[in-house]
Amino acid sequence: MGWKIFLSFVFFLIVIFLLVFYWLFPLNSFEFGMKNRNSNFSIGALSGDMQFYSNMRYPAQKISYKIYGCPLQKKDDVKRAFDTLSNKTILYFYPIYNDEEISVRCDSKTRIESSVFIAGEGGPTNITKTDKFSVIHNGEILLIKESQCENPNIAIHEILHALGFKHSNNPDNIMYNFSRCSQTIGDDMISIINKIYSYPSYADINLEDVSAVMHGLYLDINLTAMNEGLNNSGNAKIKIYADDKMIKELDLTPIGIGYGRVISLYNIFIKKLSVDELKIVAETDFSELDKTNNEVLLQIQKNKKEKEA
Repeated sequence: MGWKIFLSFVFFLIVIFLLVFYWLFPLNSFEFGMKNRNSNFSIGALSGDMQFYSNMRYPAQKISYKIYGCPLQKKDDVKRAFDTLSNKTILYFYPIYNDEEISVRCDSKTRIESSVFIAGEGGPTNITKTDKFSVIHNGEILLIKESQCENPNIAIHEILHALGFKHSNNPDNIMYNFSRCSQTIGDDMISIINKIYSYPSYADINLEDVSAVMHGLYLDINLTAMNEGLNNSGNAKIKIYADDKMIKELDLTPIGIGYGRVISLYNIFIKKLSVDELKIVAETDFSELDKTNNEVLLQIQKNKKEKEA
């Protein structure tokens, strides 16, 4: 009876030793490389070189503004300028009491630079660049000179700056750097605005920098989940599959525009020594610009597998 207990104890120690040995010194180690990406979604450079950065836009077609302490003439010019752009494009501008996207201020002092009277200033002040868009969160406009034209050309010029547009080399274009009453908004600019803002204000979860290494029965995975869209994401889940069998699931909390989560997982236990393909999926129940980039497939790198063989 004593020998049986002793042998059982020895066997137990051997098993523990083998498990620890296997844990510390796995019998094999395979690296996984990217097999493919399903996403073919690309919008290209819609704005060409007409904007400060490519595809600059606010998150939504409806853009809020607030006018701070402007005299009646300049306030009226600003409102008419917003109405003009609303009528010519798919954009809609509306006043708000606080947390506005475009802030409008006025200055009654004459400003001169290089012997030129400065009529106004404007531009984006807070931008997040993603793979698809340069998302404008805030813009500012400073009106210095009152418009002497029938149309509020100066205010329109500065609002277009706040929408991300640069100066034009065309003297007849309202974005020319010297203001004239005969200048108009170019049809190409209206077309660009309508194209850029035709995309809905959705989030867009994108899995990138995905890598994996399998050592024995254990898997290490590193990945980054980015929000490349036009809205904050909702709650989601990251699911990991080994040869179509789910081996790990974890929650992905909301991600802001242009932000991401770096996820590192170590020693995920898999009940098989050989895995040919891994699939990582970001499962969401909210609208996205592109859901095909929520999935990444990895396969064992052939050269690594052949070396082990």
